[in-house]
Amino acid sequence: MEWIDRLLHGGLYLTAALALLAALLASGHAVVWKRDSRSAMVWIVVIWLVPLGGPMLYLLLGVNRIERRATALRREDGRAQPSPDMSPGVPGPGAVPEALRPLAKLVGELVPRPLLPGNEIEPLVNGAQAYPAMLEAIEGSRESLALATYIFDREGIGRQFVESLGRAVARGVEVRVLLDDTNTRFSRGSAARALRRAGVTVGVFNPPLLPARFHAANLRNHSKILVADGRVAFTGGINIAADYWCDEEKDECSRDLHFRLQGPVVAHLAEVFAADWQFATGETLAGEPWFPELESRGSMAARGIESGPDENFERLRWTIHGALAVARTSVRILTPYFLPDGALISALNAAAMRGVAVDILLPERSDLSQVKWAMRAQLWQVLERGCRVWLMPGPFDHSKLLLVDGVWSFFGSANWDARSLRLNFELNVECYSPELGRRLEALVESKRAAARRVTLEEMDGRPLAVKLRDGIARLFSPYL
Repeated sequence: MEWIDRLLHGGLYLTAALALLAALLASGHAVVWKRDSRSAMVWIVVIWLVPLGGPMLYLLLGVNRIERRATALRREDGRAQPSPDMSPGVPGPGAVPEALRPLAKLVGELVPRPLLPGNEIEPLVNGAQAYPAMLEAIEGSRESLALATYIFDREGIGRQFVESLGRAVARGVEVRVLLDDTNTRFSRGSAARALRRAGVTVGVFNPPLLPARFHAANLRNHSKILVADGRVAFTGGINIAADYWCDEEKDECSRDLHFRLQGPVVAHLAEVFAADWQFATGETLAGEPWFPELESRGSMAARGIESGPDENFERLRWTIHGALAVARTSVRILTPYFLPDGALISALNAAAMRGVAVDILLPERSDLSQVKWAMRAQLWQVLERGCRVWLMPGPFDHSKLLLVDGVWSFFGSANWDARSLRLNFELNVECYSPELGRRLEALVESKRAAARRVTLEEMDGRPLAVKLRDGIARLFSPYL
């Protein structure tokens, strides 16, 4: 039996050696490649405290395969990249106010697309305005339809979209619908099957390999894009979900803000969709049906800005920092989830301390209790330096908007949290326009007039048990 003992001891030594090697390799990878030192430290602790299991968790959840796969796909076919004439730059004098030109230059350094004049952008308030406009664009399409959304319900308003997209396919329109894997895999109400039955080509945004599928749970395509015939586009915060559509059986629905865009900037949204579609399916969308020549439709200068955990990492976060730095008179923020990191909190406070009026409007009613608790745990950090926080009553408000000095607007799918600014694939649009700014200022002011202002005394006066609950929730804010 001595040989069995030797074999067992040898197996233990081999297992220990493999565990040590795996821990060394995983730790080395975390030290070299993790951008956030705190994240690297947490992973190193996990790797060494959980033999073999720690390195395996890091392999599944800690390694960003998205960037390498996205870069490889884009190298295979350059047509998914911005058009050759879409080079960085700042438009001529007059297109951007002098005080905001440093911001336009900063974004031009971040994004390989120019700020384009000649656009018309119209805000669409709530599903009552957004859904009919989107359905009208789908019904009027003749060549192509590109739709990306995070949530697509098959019932309620979703059924109308499925039927409208099916009719488009029947009349010969090239239709592509991109859904995030989270919705198709974990939602019983997903419209994916209904769309396929209607003849619609559906793509699912998720890497194909099993380890990457686990990793993709925190790498979601959260963007909302609809482009009809390459000429009219929609983007903003609204999903295709029953919560945002009121009918005879439902007298209260969630609020949101969406936008209709016409003009040269539509090409930016079409390019972002094409890149994401190629990433998810391998198919390249090119040519006149998807990218027609676009004429000027208005006086607004605008640019599409995508962000994600790939080569577009933290573009939106940098843009927000730039906007807060150039703000002179006012900063207006609408967001359903307000969990900024320390650097963004400092930027907001610095603006307020310079004399900028900083108003942060949040929904009093949240769809995620744990996020609401985490938000409350850190509101004191902006309140103590002069930022004003307002809670909007009524139904859940999912609107997303940043408005600076009543001229620069920033809208799209991104929230003020780590998931949107670091992990998700998002799309936002920046626009330099006093005309649009006035409309959005009026919208924000109407919401603020009905809102309740939060005070530092209120946050300090929370019972200890509530503070502990909120504080514990805040510890998980990078993952909420």
